[in-house]
Amino acid sequence: MSFKTILTVVTDHAHLTETLSQAISMASALDAHLDVLCVGVDRTQTGYYYAGMNAAILQETLNQAREDASGLAAAAKKQMGLSELRWGVTEAVCQLADVARFVASHARFADLAIVPRPYGDDRGIELEPVVEGALFEGQSPVIVLPDGGLELKLPGKIAIGWNESAEALRAVRSALPFLSSAHTVHIVVIDPPKHGPTRSGPGGQVSQYLARHGVKVEIDVLSKTMPRVSDVMRRHVMDINADMVVMGAYGHSRFREAILGGATRNMLETSEVPVVMAH
Repeated sequence: MSFKTILTVVTDHAHLTETLSQAISMASALDAHLDVLCVGVDRTQTGYYYAGMNAAILQETLNQAREDASGLAAAAKKQMGLSELRWGVTEAVCQLADVARFVASHARFADLAIVPRPYGDDRGIELEPVVEGALFEGQSPVIVLPDGGLELKLPGKIAIGWNESAEALRAVRSALPFLSSAHTVHIVVIDPPKHGPTRSGPGGQVSQYLARHGVKVEIDVLSKTMPRVSDVMRRHVMDINADMVVMGAYGHSRFREAILGGATRNMLETSEVPVVMAH
């Protein structure tokens, strides 16, 4: 398995240059084709128009989305033209409610999606459905970029957040090209169960699976010494100086994650390294 088609999605100018720079860096390292999806988002919510909103106002919001898409595509083509990659830029407009489905229709035929962090004060409301569209309907592994703009490259040391879940296993399998090329992979198990078939050797089965793929594995078993699992994971990632985190996405329902928070959301909000997720 290898990553030969990479998709990145841009929806605003504020994050376009950094997101494309990161995607170009990774596509170059993998010798992959890079598809750039430039989406102008019509943020009027169908079914929730306020009283008195007329057709002219609705047309204006659509025109603005078209202008946004055109400007994003022009900037993306200019930046991509400076690279030696194989690439393509697609310009499109869609409503906010349809962002996830639209992104998914493109992510279905990509080996990997690279997107900016969806949470933060300067993040558009459309970035969360961008991530979810690629992950859930698109069934593509996703790299969520941290803030800071450090060069995205093939990782030398990777931390896997392992909890025996189907999502975590899917993430491990999806990230095999990265895991196989890394010089060390840490399987991080936090508060393993005291009962069950893996209680005497947490992480043993997945480490054996990876070792047979030539992955150099270490198992780190940690106690939950902080209120959130994501905090323990983030601190350990910094302690071992990992270049990337691999984890399953949304063990709870997305509604519960949005309202109460969870490991996925908390990691995306705070991680200082790229996070590879799959579901």
